[in-house]
Amino acid sequence: MFAEPITPRGIAAFARIRSSRLLLVQTLLALLATGALIWFLDENCFSAIQTGIANLPDTGRISYGKLDWPEGSPRMIVERRLLAIDVDLDHSGRIHSTADIQVEFGRTSIRLFSFLGYSDVVYARDWPMPFNRTDLEPLWGAWMAEILALSALAALLGLLLSWIVLATLYFGPAWLLGFFLNRDLNLRSAWKLSLAALMPGALLMIIGILLYNAGFLNLIPLSLIFLWHFALGWIYVIAGVFFVPPMAAGPKGNPFGEPGK
Repeated sequence: MFAEPITPRGIAAFARIRSSRLLLVQTLLALLATGALIWFLDENCFSAIQTGIANLPDTGRISYGKLDWPEGSPRMIVERRLLAIDVDLDHSGRIHSTADIQVEFGRTSIRLFSFLGYSDVVYARDWPMPFNRTDLEPLWGAWMAEILALSALAALLGLLLSWIVLATLYFGPAWLLGFFLNRDLNLRSAWKLSLAALMPGALLMIIGILLYNAGFLNLIPLSLIFLWHFALGWIYVIAGVFFVPPMAAGPKGNPFGEPGK
């Protein structure tokens, strides 16, 4: 049954196993996906932020909607593949980073650059914050592990919840298709098939993250993979229904019951 878990035939087989066993497989996959995501964040974001804080001057502050910057501008603070952070008080455009996302601190706003263009975020006047190594380094060191752990928990729970929601949206059309194709697919097994059909897309996303971390992809193809992994779920839902065995001859049973009852 599990020999071909990412083929349409394998997805159809998941429709007839116990729900607890399917949820166990989904949980293991969610743990794998969470691990890949946390590695992505730690490798591309958290380490860049830590290095950027270490490169800040000893003094500096954002207060009353303005950045108090004691050194020359523009200046690159840190630059990695995903994230670059720089200071350009006038947003002069003299720093062009090759990173996928560039965060530029100006005198009165933060400018965010990506392949979609750029947008400005104005500093809050009533929310002062330090912008120096002396204050931020111990603060980040104290909270980095907690933020990473909370990110892992949020990612795990978010994945499981989103899969349950998506399966609930998909199982109605899956059951209807099975009804017209005369497949042995009741509502419960259609929901399990829809949940299992999300696994190939999740595996594709995990592979995309690993390829990005290895340097084979940038943010644009990774974003396309993210969009494609949703479409892949629909493809496997539809294809999986065709591999469900035909309905046996005789009176139809309760569509809400377990198969074979």
